[in-house]
Amino acid sequence: MLKIGVIGAGHLGKIHLKCLLELGEHYQLVGLYDIDPDVALVASQQFGIQAFESLETMLEAVDVVDIVTPTTTHFNLAMAAIERGKHLFIEKPVTQTVAEAIQLIAAAKKHGITAQVGHVERFNPAMLAVRDVAMHPMFIEAHRLANFNPRGTDVPVVLDLMIHDIDIVLSLVRSPVKSVSASGVAVVSDSPDIANARIEFENGCVANLTASRISMKQMRKVRLFQKDAYISLDFLEKSAQVVRMHEPGKQPEGIPSFDLETPSGTKVISMEMPPAEPVNAIREELKSLAVSILRSKKAAVTLEDAAAALEVAWRVMEEVAGRLRQQELSRLGKLF
Repeated sequence: MLKIGVIGAGHLGKIHLKCLLELGEHYQLVGLYDIDPDVALVASQQFGIQAFESLETMLEAVDVVDIVTPTTTHFNLAMAAIERGKHLFIEKPVTQTVAEAIQLIAAAKKHGITAQVGHVERFNPAMLAVRDVAMHPMFIEAHRLANFNPRGTDVPVVLDLMIHDIDIVLSLVRSPVKSVSASGVAVVSDSPDIANARIEFENGCVANLTASRISMKQMRKVRLFQKDAYISLDFLEKSAQVVRMHEPGKQPEGIPSFDLETPSGTKVISMEMPPAEPVNAIREELKSLAVSILRSKKAAVTLEDAAAALEVAWRVMEEVAGRLRQQELSRLGKLF
C-alpha cells in the first residue's frame, strides 16, 4: 500500500481527499498540507487526517504526492516532490509553461519517478466506453461550454476548459500537429472567455474546438468522423454512440441497424450505444496511478502527454492574442 499526501485542501482538493479515502486498498492517506493553516485545519477535521505544518514534513512521511493547487504553484511543488523521490499526481494544466513541464520530465526520468497528470476526461465513462473501438478520426468537433463562474476567471479559458479536449484529441489522433489557428473574445474577464481553435495534423485530420465559460447551458461533447464510423462522446451525460457503415449482411448481430441507399449501392448503418460504467473519474485516475507505480508501468496520462497538450494550448492562446492585437490595430487605424 502506498502512503500518499495531498497538497491543497480547496474545493478540488477535498474531492481528492474523499476519493483517496475510498481507495483504501491502494493508498494509505497519511495527511494533507495547505499553505493556509485554517483551510488545512478544517479539512483535517472533516476527513480525520493529519494536517502537516510544512511541506517538508509531509514529504518525509509519504511515497506519493497529490498536488491540487493553483497552476502557478505546480512546478515548484512537483520539483520538490520529485527531488525527494516521491511519485506524483498533479492536476492539469501540468505547469504554467511548456519549459517548466520539460524540466519536470527530465527530473522525473532522473529520479525514476512515476508521474500522472489529471486530465480527468480520459477516465470519463463516455471515453472508457469506446476504449476498444478502433479510432482513426479525420475530422473532430468538440464543444465545451460552461456557465459563468467568477472563481475560474483567473485562468484563461483555453487552460481551464479547452485543454481537456486538446488532450483527448491528441490522445486519439497521435499524429504531429501541422498548424494551429484560433480566435477568441473577452466578455466578462480580462482574458478571453470564449475561444475557438482549428488544429490540423500531419496525417490530414482536422479538429475544431470551441470553449466558453459564459454559456447559458453546459455542454461537453466530442464528435469524431472517420471513414467507417461516426463516434459521439458526451462527457456531461457520460454516454457514447458509435454509428458505422457496413456491407449488407456484414453488420454485427444484436445491434439496431437500417438500410441506406447510396450511389454505390445499399449500405447498412448500425447504431451502437456502448455501455458506460458509472465510475468516479477522479477516483479512477488516482487508482490508475497506484497501479502504474506498483506494477512499474507507464502512467495513463504522462508528463509528456500533458506537456504536449500544454504546448498546443499555448499555441492556441498565442493565436488568439495575435488575432486580438490585429483587431485592435485595425480599430485604431480607423479612428485615425
